[in-house]
Amino acid sequence: MALISRKTFQLYSSSTPASRSALMTLSNRLNFDSGQRKPQNCSSVAMRMLCVKDKSQYTFCRKKHVQLQMQPLSVNEAVHLRGDTRNCTKSNNVCMDEQLFFKKLNNLCTSKEIFYFLSSVEVMSDTMASGALQKISELEVDDNGLKNPGLLENEVFRALCFQFEFESSKLSNRGLLNALQALIKLRIDPQSTLMTSLLSESKERLGRGQLTAENLCALGKCLLELEGPSSAMLEQIVNHMQERDIKSWSPREIVMVYKILQVTVAEGKQCQDLLNRLNSVTLRTVSQLSPNFASVILNSLVVLCQTQAVPLVNALCKHSVKHVPYFTDQELVNVLEAFLYFGQRVQIFTEALERHVPKSIRTMHPQTVSKVMQYCCKKMILSKPIFDAVAEGFISSADKLTTDQIAAYIIPFGTLNYLPPSASSLFRKLEAVLHTRLRHFQPHTLLNLLHSCVLIQRYPINFLPKIFSPYFLQKLQAQPPGLNRAVMFQLTQLFLTVTLECPFYEGPKLLSKYQVKAFPTPQSSPDVHLFKRVKTGLLYLLKKRIYFASEVSTPYFYVVDIEIKLDEEGFVLPAAQLEEVHRRIALCVDGQNRFCAHSHNLLGEEAIKQRHLQLLGYEVVQIPFFEIESLQSIRKIADYLHKKIFPCTYGFSN
Repeated sequence: MALISRKTFQLYSSSTPASRSALMTLSNRLNFDSGQRKPQNCSSVAMRMLCVKDKSQYTFCRKKHVQLQMQPLSVNEAVHLRGDTRNCTKSNNVCMDEQLFFKKLNNLCTSKEIFYFLSSVEVMSDTMASGALQKISELEVDDNGLKNPGLLENEVFRALCFQFEFESSKLSNRGLLNALQALIKLRIDPQSTLMTSLLSESKERLGRGQLTAENLCALGKCLLELEGPSSAMLEQIVNHMQERDIKSWSPREIVMVYKILQVTVAEGKQCQDLLNRLNSVTLRTVSQLSPNFASVILNSLVVLCQTQAVPLVNALCKHSVKHVPYFTDQELVNVLEAFLYFGQRVQIFTEALERHVPKSIRTMHPQTVSKVMQYCCKKMILSKPIFDAVAEGFISSADKLTTDQIAAYIIPFGTLNYLPPSASSLFRKLEAVLHTRLRHFQPHTLLNLLHSCVLIQRYPINFLPKIFSPYFLQKLQAQPPGLNRAVMFQLTQLFLTVTLECPFYEGPKLLSKYQVKAFPTPQSSPDVHLFKRVKTGLLYLLKKRIYFASEVSTPYFYVVDIEIKLDEEGFVLPAAQLEEVHRRIALCVDGQNRFCAHSHNLLGEEAIKQRHLQLLGYEVVQIPFFEIESLQSIRKIADYLHKKIFPCTYGFSN
């Protein structure tokens, strides 16, 4: 939304001569001379004139007008806010008045009620006035901007702004910065005389070293929102922070400093020493952090690339578990991104997600659901409660999802080789969405989506002619990452799938120049330790190394872990022999890297490989890690392999 223009605060253009006269009179009397006189004929909502009580405090005549009580500024002063009655002396009744003021203010629900309330207040401190502005900003601003721009014409509001502008030097630090934050939120023009005055005063106090750690954080937040990370004053603020003792900082101050460092470091400024101190202090306060603070700090650690802050990351990730039900959508996204970035996989966090997501799936933002699925997919976590809930959510809301969100919902089902109970409805819905929105998908997103479907034997026959068309392949090549080896592997596997599993397909074929000959993926590479044990057991069983071959490439780009050849009578042939081969046995040595985490469920890539090897004529024998890991002696491993490969008997061909 556009910023409010300066004319909004040209206070002398008030609609009535009386209010115009009152404001003009006030502007001429801002020096608080003891000889001030009360203005006559003031508007009922104009500002109350000042009467000097002494040099340290100003109070006001009661003429049904709003006025501020100013206090002289002192370095690192303590401003008494609601509930804070420490250090109160003779003016204890004023402290109590502030408590009552904020209690009443917090119960008001509209700006109209606030203006009426303010017009009835006899005395206000600057913190009370700035608190009122903050309450108005909370009520009147949403994601679309200012709900009712007309409120800025309200004369109580204008009178408050008038005094903040011309009395900025007499404001407390808290009052000054709270007012600045509220006016920024209300979209006041940064070039207006009001904002210029407040910013100028803030800059002067920063230069004089008069701002506390809390003040520095508040000013930094204002500058980020007003001027962005390029603000020259931000570097000054960081320099002041470097000089402070951060051990006594509150969680709120710590969070704000992380936010400031997040943008200043992005601008190329080096603050690692301050970050190291901050990380150390934060580690001791983790247990005190709210869901919002924990999320913000984790997000900052990601942006600031704090991979060395392992103890802090571990503590924050564990602390996040209890906050899972209370995170907002964006906070949960930040936490999940941190888990992914730092390689965290905490079982109790997954369990917390399993309790939270199924109950919240219909109210969660699709982007949050997408991030949950991405987390499960990257961490190889097959959580049936989450996947089942996401499937149901997709069926009911797929038409509202973006194409990227559709892919994020569906791809993990193929990657982790899982069909939910609602699979038939899920893929009917997906097919309907693809029919209506196919042209809206980016090429690589569409390829990833359709490839994931064939992993779990859901064949997108109607859409493959588009995938194999020269036009689509050109679009794939033009869009990063282009036609790299991974993309060509997906295309080849799609083509091989329809060739082997859908012989009725009569559409375009994939040209040979787009096909790969072999592509061992990280998941397809056997576990080195397990592979060695199996080969040792086979050598003990078959007596000679010539009777089996390892890591054998096939004409169809798959690599067989171990191949054993048999003749027509079932005798084992030397691996190098090409004639009289009647049967081929493919041993799939499946380590933990080929299964979902903490599961015996094969990943989609390995499942389709074993399915295709069978269709290509191999007898597939699976050697999973969980069957062999408990076997200690070579003889026991050989006995196990004998039963798995040759359940009846075997012999050797001469």
